Amino acid sequence: MIRTVGLEKSFGSNHVLRGIDVAIKPHEVVVVIGPSGSGKSTFLRCLNLLEKPTAGQVFFRGQCVTDPHVNVNEVRREMGMVFQRFNLFPHMSVIDNITLGPMKVRGVSPEDARQTARDLLKKVGIAEKEKDYPSQLSGGQQQRVAIARALAMKPMAMLFDEATSALDPEMIGEVLDVIRRLAEEGMTMVVVTHEMGFAREVGDRVLFMDEGVIVEQGTPEHVLGRPQNPRTRAFLSKVL
Repeated sequence: MIRTVGLEKSFGSNHVLRGIDVAIKPHEVVVVIGPSGSGKSTFLRCLNLLEKPTAGQVFFRGQCVTDPHVNVNEVRREMGMVFQRFNLFPHMSVIDNITLGPMKVRGVSPEDARQTARDLLKKVGIAEKEKDYPSQLSGGQQQRVAIARALAMKPMAMLFDEATSALDPEMIGEVLDVIRRLAEEGMTMVVVTHEMGFAREVGDRVLFMDEGVIVEQGTPEHVLGRPQNPRTRAFLSKVL
């Protein structure tokens, strides 16, 4: 579904990604962990070209999306993204936040877009909030709206960039439950997170990143339970 070859990203003299080679299969849940500043979020943002790679290639469903002739907006339609900060439009109601993209980008009729939005709000457990505005919602509820908004575009894959790190502890579980259900339904996902219990439970594969490279990868049992690299062991000793 997604593949990177020699992916690199620099911001001036700061070399953030240093040759990332990874392949993500359809329906696979890949969890990316590592210390702050290791390049996790930059890696995720390079997959849908929110950050333009300095070098290397990104392939999505066999197409080289880093080719300058590719329509980037068409790629982003198929790769939903949920950010650390919810990025909802504050002047729009919940249901209008969700329906805007499908109507504007995919040409969905208002009636169909609103029905899909209501179905998704039921799915994420806040059907009663469709007329509310973001300021009337808790952080966990806003993040669930952001997930519904991404799903309304009917993406082939979902990217989650530390989707729970801005939430109070009691709100984290409700967002992770939504992501967990998506995994059970077979959604292809790349999840950057600090939640090791979630990584162990939901991830098919865990990537440990440090200083812009993938230091170690494998099943959650392997990486979290029996890490081989000293840097992985040092990191996990502080977070587990």
